[in-house]
Amino acid sequence: MGFTFATDKRFDVIAVGRACIDLNATEYNRPMEETMTFSKYVGGSPANIAIGSSKLGLKTGFIGKLSDDQHGRFIQSYMDRVGVDTSQMVTDTEGRKSGLTFTEIKSPEECSILMYRTDVADLYLRPEEVSEGYIAQAKMLLISGTALAQSPSREAVFQAVDYAKRQGVPIVFELDHRPYTWQSAEETSVYYKWAAEQANIVIGTRDEYNILENHEGNNDEQTAESLLAYRAELVVIKHGVDGSVAFEKNGAITRAKAYPSKVLKTFGAGDSYASAFLYALLNEKSVREALQFGGASAAIVVSKHSSSEAMPTVEEIEALLAKHEQRV
Repeated sequence: MGFTFATDKRFDVIAVGRACIDLNATEYNRPMEETMTFSKYVGGSPANIAIGSSKLGLKTGFIGKLSDDQHGRFIQSYMDRVGVDTSQMVTDTEGRKSGLTFTEIKSPEECSILMYRTDVADLYLRPEEVSEGYIAQAKMLLISGTALAQSPSREAVFQAVDYAKRQGVPIVFELDHRPYTWQSAEETSVYYKWAAEQANIVIGTRDEYNILENHEGNNDEQTAESLLAYRAELVVIKHGVDGSVAFEKNGAITRAKAYPSKVLKTFGAGDSYASAFLYALLNEKSVREALQFGGASAAIVVSKHSSSEAMPTVEEIEALLAKHEQRV
C-alpha cells in the first residue's frame, strides 16, 4: 500500500517543537567526568527531522521558540543555511535559554545523554504563536513527544494538531520520549495516547510504545491494533539492531532488517530514521522501501559524530542500500 499526499502544497513537512543545542563529546571511550572538549550542533528531535528532511531535498518548515541569545541565533542560522524555513520560529522575550544536551561516548554500545531542560525556551511556545495558514501549506505536520511535556508548549501542539485536522493535513507523531520535564509515567502515558490517537502515522521504538501504554506486556500486534482503531493508518515500531515493523490499517504487516554499521554512538538514529522514512513515503515509495530508507539512514548517522550535521543525502542512502543488496 502506498500513501497519497497533496501535491499543491508549499511544504512537504512542517515540524513543531524542540530545537536546542547538542554538545557532543569529541573524546571517545571516556566518561563525561573526564571529557574536556565538545563540538556544538543543532539538536532536538523535530529540528533534526526537519534538517534531515531538508538535506534529502524535501521542502521543510519549523514552528518553535528560540532563546534571544547566541544559541538561539546559532540554531536559526544553521536551519536557514540547510534550507529549513524558519519564518515561524518565535524569539522568547522573557530571558529563557535554549535547551542544552551533553553527550558522552564511552563506547559504541555505551552512550549517555545529559539534558538541561528546566524553563527552556522551546517549552514556552504558545498556542497563539501557531499559524493555521502556515500549517495549511504542508503535506504533513510532524509533532514529537517532548513538546507535550509541559504547558504552554503542550497546548501549542494541541492547537497545531487541531489546525492540521481542520485543514486535512496528515499528522505524524514521532514519540521522541525523554524523561526530563515529565512528572510521572501516568502523565506521560495520558498525553502520548492523546497525540497517538490524533495521528495518521505513528513512529517510535518498542520502549517508547511501552511508555505510551504505561505497560510493558503488550506485543507489537496489540500495540498497533489499539492505535489503528483511531486515526492511524500506519504504525511503525522500531527494534534497533533487530529492524523495524510497520502495521497498516488494511491489515498489511511489513518487516525490514537493520543495516550493519560501524557504530560510533547510538543517539541520532531515530531522527534520521524518521526523516528518511517520511521522504520515501512522500516520494511514493512502498512501505517496505520506506522502512529500508529509514534503516539505512539510521545506520549512516550512528557511524558519525553528530546528529543534525550527519544527516545523509538520498545518494548516500541509496548507495548503502545497493551495497547491502550486493552482499545478499
